[in-house]
Amino acid sequence: MAALFIASAIVISSCNNPSKEPTKDAFNSETINKKSMENEKLIDFGKHYAAAWCSQQPDSVAAYFSASGSLSVNANTPAVGRGAIAKVAAEFMTAFPDIIVVMDSLIMQTDATAFHWTLTGTNTGPGGTGNKVKISGVELWQLDAAGLIQESKGSFDAAEYNRQLKDAAK
Repeated sequence: MAALFIASAIVISSCNNPSKEPTKDAFNSETINKKSMENEKLIDFGKHYAAAWCSQQPDSVAAYFSASGSLSVNANTPAVGRGAIAKVAAEFMTAFPDIIVVMDSLIMQTDATAFHWTLTGTNTGPGGTGNKVKISGVELWQLDAAGLIQESKGSFDAAEYNRQLKDAAK
């Protein structure tokens, strides 16, 4: 939202200047450019994080977290540390050998970064139902000073997920 406002303000201020002379405005273009670069890096981070979930390499997911980072899913006890986070990723990767996670959007909020995703896959892992699943959710991230995830609180509709696991697609 803030990025959209900043971009709109830049366009509006440039459209209101009929002369070719640059204008002084209330915006600091250096700050805007820095924020833009930070947003681009964060979006790139989100895309690569989603790709890590598709890699069948749980440690590649854990690498996006700080060493003491945590991941909770649907208010379950958080997995703390990269080893525990890799185990959570491994559970999904094992259950869905064809797992695909796509970043739907990444929204920078004042108190967190919201990573919206969609997971698709076929539950053909050990003890799997063979059913296809498509579920969307969100992770609310707190990032550390190095730009890694310190805390991720993930959620998705567990009832819908369980329904898809049990009921064959029609």
